[in-house]
Amino acid sequence: MSDIVFTRRSGWIPNVIRESGELKLTLGAGADANHAPRTFTFPIGDAHLAVIREDLARHLLLWSAVLPLCDAAGTGGPLDEDAAVALLDPILLSAPADVDALFRRIQWDRGRLVAHGADLDLLERGQVCAAMRAATETSDGRRAQEYDASRRRAQRGVVLGPLDAAILMYTGQYLHGATVPRRTPDAVDPALLPEVMGVIATAERACAGMRISRDPRRGKRATDKRDWDRMTTAVDAAVRRAHPELVDDAVRSVSFLMCSEATDRSRNEPMEDEETAADDRAGSGGGVRKTLLSFTDDKGVEKKWLAGGPRTAPAEFWEFVGDRSAADNEVFTIEDEERGEGIQLHFYADSIARITTVRAGEGGADPEYRVEYGLVDGIGGYRTLVSAFVRGGCAALDPHGPWMPDAAEFERARRRRAAE
Repeated sequence: MSDIVFTRRSGWIPNVIRESGELKLTLGAGADANHAPRTFTFPIGDAHLAVIREDLARHLLLWSAVLPLCDAAGTGGPLDEDAAVALLDPILLSAPADVDALFRRIQWDRGRLVAHGADLDLLERGQVCAAMRAATETSDGRRAQEYDASRRRAQRGVVLGPLDAAILMYTGQYLHGATVPRRTPDAVDPALLPEVMGVIATAERACAGMRISRDPRRGKRATDKRDWDRMTTAVDAAVRRAHPELVDDAVRSVSFLMCSEATDRSRNEPMEDEETAADDRAGSGGGVRKTLLSFTDDKGVEKKWLAGGPRTAPAEFWEFVGDRSAADNEVFTIEDEERGEGIQLHFYADSIARITTVRAGEGGADPEYRVEYGLVDGIGGYRTLVSAFVRGGCAALDPHGPWMPDAAEFERARRRRAAE
């Protein structure tokens, strides 16, 4: 049974309780294996309670110093009570100079003090007591996040100018560069917004007409890494030419925004739209359009496509790939049984085989096939080949060679490409 002896308005700042007649400091920190918050307690004395009641700054300093001990306890370990108790006198009862000296020797949660109003210049100089003179009970988590982001950049040697910072604010990446970017003009100082929009306009012109296609080999929502890299290169080059004063963080933020928006557009359009460019590149090939096709994967799952349905064969096939492709399922086949030809896509090797029936099996004999192998340049190459086959069969693939009938020769060619 415990009773609360002292608490502050902010419920997160450690409380003092009395448990079985003994004063203890109690605080929530970390989480257990089930992600539920953990609570830690350790004994304090009457003199410590008196300082905690009267001096918010010392209370917060103690909290900052105890939090690393809570982190060290992990999801289920005990708090090192001896270490926690050993912090009480030096932090709560010592002279400011001694407290400053202690904080130069121990681990402490800097962000906690920043969130509660610490003076950043004094904090950086190691004057923690003076830095906490203007401390507040209320916490500003965003202030701590911004401070932490600035420290991470400083450790990398990055110094932001006003326009750099405004661009990162606009894209929502000021706090963390891994955040999915978005357009947030309201976060930018109005005086700097026209300059920011000028940078964005440069990027938009650089990638006008470019797209990032989906890559069904890696799932239904995956996109083509090569397309992403091409767009990044184009945007980065244009922005650096027009605005050479920008730091790398700001330039990357802009190209990340352009690529993310292009990816969203691709993911939200029908699969049929994805095939239009590939169909135009492939042409008719001079063969006969397919009317009935069978799609299979390496697990033996089959799907039929019949001409005249609501969707094109390439769209149906790539949706099949997106649904079925996996690390252990990277070989897919399109077969026209009536005409005795097909293609087999080997995603693990960036290669393809076209297979043509030379002689049908008669009188119990096995059919005779001609198998030719070709190298494929990424998902764009696969799309072109699939569309060409659907339009004109194996004959339509002739311009997309070379085609190698010898498997050993092909393997040597594949290894040479991999080594380049």
